[in-house]
Amino acid sequence: MLQNINTLKRYTATVIATVGMLISPFALSNPYKPYEGEVLVVNFPAHPHYDAVMKVLPDFEKETGIEVEVDQLQYLAMRQKQTLELTKRKGDYDLIAYVVFSKADYVSADQIEPLARFFMNPKLADPSYDADDLIDGYVQNVGVAGGAKGYLPGPTGALFGIPFGSETSVLGYRKDIFDKHGIKVPETYEELLETSCKIQDLEPDMVGLASRGKSGHQTSHAFLLHLAPLGGRVFDENWKPTLNSPEAIQAGNALKTILECGPEGGTSFGLSEAKNAFLQGKAAMYLDTTVVAGEVDDPQKSKVVGKVAWAKHPMGVKHASQTGGFGIAIPKNAQNKEAAFLLMQWLTSKETDKKIALAGGNPSRFSTHQDSDVIAKFPQMEIFGEALKDADPDWRPIIPVWGQINTELGTNLSKAMTGEITVEEALNKTNKTAEKIMDKAGYYTYQQ
Repeated sequence: MLQNINTLKRYTATVIATVGMLISPFALSNPYKPYEGEVLVVNFPAHPHYDAVMKVLPDFEKETGIEVEVDQLQYLAMRQKQTLELTKRKGDYDLIAYVVFSKADYVSADQIEPLARFFMNPKLADPSYDADDLIDGYVQNVGVAGGAKGYLPGPTGALFGIPFGSETSVLGYRKDIFDKHGIKVPETYEELLETSCKIQDLEPDMVGLASRGKSGHQTSHAFLLHLAPLGGRVFDENWKPTLNSPEAIQAGNALKTILECGPEGGTSFGLSEAKNAFLQGKAAMYLDTTVVAGEVDDPQKSKVVGKVAWAKHPMGVKHASQTGGFGIAIPKNAQNKEAAFLLMQWLTSKETDKKIALAGGNPSRFSTHQDSDVIAKFPQMEIFGEALKDADPDWRPIIPVWGQINTELGTNLSKAMTGEITVEEALNKTNKTAEKIMDKAGYYTYQQ
């Protein structure tokens, strides 16, 4: 799989380099000239990464003469607005941000542009773009569709979006508490669970790991956080659900242990509540998205400023952190597609990725995580870059019916977390329902 995406990226880089040799020095000096005065309307989420993006967008306008108007909305409002806009004959948006699981919906509905023709255009493609530097797992997870399983790279895959605001799962821990008691930073799941449950015996008014546990997609997200590193998958290679496999049951029991040894009321926690429990000093550890790092050292939001260190997602049978965050794509009904591509390319270039990182955003390139200026300002970026090498693009399936299965999984697991049923019962029930959903959607057509 990694070989496939590397082949795709090398191909993209080769195309860009080849067409770059065809561009005259004069044309290369100002590729934006034909688009001066155009106005791009983009749709971004209200999110720390995109707040950082807003700080650098004036540089693009100054450099290119292209104006950019941003419609920045809360995520759910953004998704609802896009659902309406993408069905119009002529859309209002030239560039959109989307979360990874929207990729399946947009591609299957033919609502976003494949990017090959833009990268093949010598008047648009920057030969110094360096696609190989983009983080592999996120190109696969956010950008590619039509290959393996329909949503991963492969001989039939194509690129539809570029990662922009990449997040992965990392372990944040209270270095002061760990040093005080001589606690080893967990490197394995066995160590993680043991440490989670002994913190409350060592520190008054503090528990182990703050986790999501709220019924629905928050619980399923927390479960999937542990499934991949423990060796589990949602489906086998024939699309048969494996949500009641031994590995899945182990992941469910791991989540239950974490919640039992975590903050009071953890079974009602979403991302915000879990994050805030850690920021307010009520939990010694946090295992979830890297986006929390921007708040850890903000004295207006955090009581643990200067007390937190970071480590890779602990290992089960393998290292496998999550892939999440956003990508950017050009709608099929956009009215200024070429200028939109130039903005997309500029935003995800090496130079701009670094600018956004220094402004507090989440970089999508390996080089940015290794940049000395970025590390000097945000030391955690170095370990985040290491964690991103383990990012698993297949930790959850990106298929149109995933929302139905995800809801069933979260609802049943929530009952297991509160003791109404066992983890095994919850996963057995989910597995049966998931198979019915997959059958109805046609995933077994060629097996009948």
